[in-house]
Amino acid sequence: MPKPVLSAMLSCSGLELTDAEKRIFAEFNPLGVTLFGRNIATPHQIKKLTAQIKEAIGRNDVLIAIDQEGGRVRRLHEPNFRGYMAQKQISEIAESHGLETAKKIAAAHASLIAEDLYNLGINWNYAPVIDLCRPQTSRVLASRCFSAAPETNIALAQAMLDAYQNSAVCPCIKHLPALGPAEADPHLELPVIRQSIKELEKDFATAVALAGQTPAAMTAHILLTQIDSRQPATQSPKVISEIIRRLIGFNGFLISDAIDMRALHGSLAIKTQLSLDAGCDAVCYCGGTEQGLVEVCKNSRPLNDASRSRFEKLRNIITGQHKTVDIAQIYKDYSQFSANLKNYDKEYDATEVLHLMTSKQ
Repeated sequence: MPKPVLSAMLSCSGLELTDAEKRIFAEFNPLGVTLFGRNIATPHQIKKLTAQIKEAIGRNDVLIAIDQEGGRVRRLHEPNFRGYMAQKQISEIAESHGLETAKKIAAAHASLIAEDLYNLGINWNYAPVIDLCRPQTSRVLASRCFSAAPETNIALAQAMLDAYQNSAVCPCIKHLPALGPAEADPHLELPVIRQSIKELEKDFATAVALAGQTPAAMTAHILLTQIDSRQPATQSPKVISEIIRRLIGFNGFLISDAIDMRALHGSLAIKTQLSLDAGCDAVCYCGGTEQGLVEVCKNSRPLNDASRSRFEKLRNIITGQHKTVDIAQIYKDYSQFSANLKNYDKEYDATEVLHLMTSKQ
């Protein structure tokens, strides 16, 4: 009888698996592994690492994920990999060249990234970002959003979702229910959002429109005081059931944002348990330490029936046929245009900054 799949996306410490990581992956059978900058060197090295991960876990449906949004949040960097625009730059193409042109660029963006990932053995991208860009939106998020207009967000995100799924790479929208209104950076502290649900309807609009068409979504570490004044959304049964599942209508696979973030308090064990108890299908652990891996695994649980059903939809995507589209030139033309647009603080990647801070403690 196959070993149950554990409700955890784990991580690893370096450019190849350690013996301890191999043992942990084999013993606990996690949902998959997320790659970060510390795991990236060359295409050959990444292919070897993803093969090691799949061999260690021993399933053909292991999820290997990455944050390859474009702009400053991209784990695969030049010169070994193609460069990609920030989502905000694609939105500005909509303003200057029209929405239909921007939709083609958004589809090209996702298709080219999917081709890069597929060739490396990576099958899940934590993208696109669907949060509205508000005046107060945190520095960590602003350039990663498309627009302040829900209709633009919906059109460009839909183009990306379709392109990823047609390329056998699973997309994961983020962040639910919404991170755009947050002024604080959840990597460093818990953002508190005091608006009513009525006032946040515009922020939810993109997620509502895409709820039935996206296979996976990532939570936002935010405190919605008008719904649950005690627990962050990721750990709030009320927010997940009433807002994400019912109001927004999302019934896909829901993964927590990184439980390492300082927005969440307590040990890894507590963070894992509270997130799963609240209704997340899986937790995402990014730290990659042996102790952390064991703690998360021992406090996770097998996917339940509903989560397995949602996971099956992800499996159907990643085992599908990868389609190559010859669109590199059109994307190159517009990315050169976008180089003349505003620079969006492209060196500030908060997840990697957090890892660096943690490693120095």
